[in-house]
Amino acid sequence: MAILECKALSKRFGGIQALDNVDLTVEPGRVVGLLGPNGSGKTTMIKLANGLLTPSSGEILVDGKKPGKDTKAIVSYLPDKEYLPEWMTAKQMMDFFEDFYSDFRREKAMEMLARLGVSADMRIKQMSKGTREKVQLILVMSREARLYLLDEPIGGVDPATRDYILETIIRNYNPEAAVIISTHLIADVEQVLDDVIFINNGRVTLQSSVDDIRGEQGRSVDQYFREVFKC
Repeated sequence: MAILECKALSKRFGGIQALDNVDLTVEPGRVVGLLGPNGSGKTTMIKLANGLLTPSSGEILVDGKKPGKDTKAIVSYLPDKEYLPEWMTAKQMMDFFEDFYSDFRREKAMEMLARLGVSADMRIKQMSKGTREKVQLILVMSREARLYLLDEPIGGVDPATRDYILETIIRNYNPEAAVIISTHLIADVEQVLDDVIFINNGRVTLQSSVDDIRGEQGRSVDQYFREVFKC
């Protein structure tokens, strides 16, 4: 069964059509790039899958169910904004995740914090922006989820931090789960992707495996993306 399925999915905000009649499926065991320019509908899609928005029409299913209480237990979500309260320590954030999510693996989070050299007693406000980004991702990837939704996880960080984030994603996700990475930074994530979904102006224009793009188009996903979306 597909872990994520959209059927004629549309979302409007007033007069703005954020998603328009989207059909797609994502299978378990795949790392999928949700790729498109800024404002193309990527974040709307991620929020619909996480149950933060409801469709205007059509349907979105996570593991065969409409987003809600049951799906939140199997979806691990990284928003595109920082969400850690500055007054909390890394330990307090782990306590919160452990209380809230039965699939949170504290030992995994502690191990990754140690690799970063971050003390569990360090407050969020004492951390650099890059370290906060890493801690947010560590918390999300320390769950044994079925679907990981990562919205622009490398958007505002330096190249070294990007490498760490991508390594963390690949090393720690459950291979029976799926990971969806929303980004417009194609070259940075292409190395870890199995499949890509191109989205523009709320419409899915392509869903393909990375291998098929390279084989059929004779170029990288980044090169093909630039050609498809050139101004």
